[in-house]
Amino acid sequence: MRPLLARRTRHRLAADAALLAVVAAFSVPLVWLLLASADAEAGLAVRVPERPTAENFSAVLTDDITFTPMLNSLLLCGAVTAVTIVCAALAAYPLSRYRSRLTRPYLLGVLFTTCLPVTAIMVPVYGLFVRVDLIDTVYGTALFMAAAQLPFAVWLMKNFMDDVPVALEEAAWTDGASRTQALVRVVLPLTGPGVGVVAIYCFALSWGNFFVPFMLLLSPDRLPASVSIFTFFGNFGQVAYGQLAAFSILYSTPVVLLYALISRRLGGGFALGGAVKG
Repeated sequence: MRPLLARRTRHRLAADAALLAVVAAFSVPLVWLLLASADAEAGLAVRVPERPTAENFSAVLTDDITFTPMLNSLLLCGAVTAVTIVCAALAAYPLSRYRSRLTRPYLLGVLFTTCLPVTAIMVPVYGLFVRVDLIDTVYGTALFMAAAQLPFAVWLMKNFMDDVPVALEEAAWTDGASRTQALVRVVLPLTGPGVGVVAIYCFALSWGNFFVPFMLLLSPDRLPASVSIFTFFGNFGQVAYGQLAAFSILYSTPVVLLYALISRRLGGGFALGGAVKG
């Protein structure tokens, strides 16, 4: 009996050590961000600054470096998120409610499109944008980014809509509601956590997207913060690490706030209890 307990103890200690190693691997970059942002002579090494200062934040809190790119990012990512949610809801609803032999192959085909790397299609997309005069436009870039995120968003939205009982929609139809009204007033409110998950997924993915805005937006005053971060990388390998760390903290704040604002809604689950009376 004792050898068995000793073996279980060793396994538990090994698992705890592995988890601690993973936590340390993720924590070290965050610790470096916090320390380097307050260090005027920050480098790649993780060290406590001798004289903490706010000079790095003062240097990056300007219109050209932070405020304008952050506003561009908010507009671009907000548009991408809104378009993706609307299109995903309209596409997922019939896939969730209508049964067909083609539904599963269609969903697998949609999911397969997410496996294509965006770098493989950027050359023809760039040529298309030039031909249709969408190059260097925020709305054109937002439409392409929304289209790239739509397949996985449809999968997520469909899975959430599958949990909503059809009886609720039938009751709405009995009261004279159309299918569109049932979707907007019954299904989507009950899939609030699902919509929140899709919103976080789309916003976070588009917020950190560098390659697409870098290729499709040419004017410096339209570039989002994910592209303007190159400001801190100079020639010959020179990097302003302190300012880069300060900008990174400011850059990650909107996504953290978005998650904090809707985390309670996500944790609440679906409020379907008592909605169907039998």
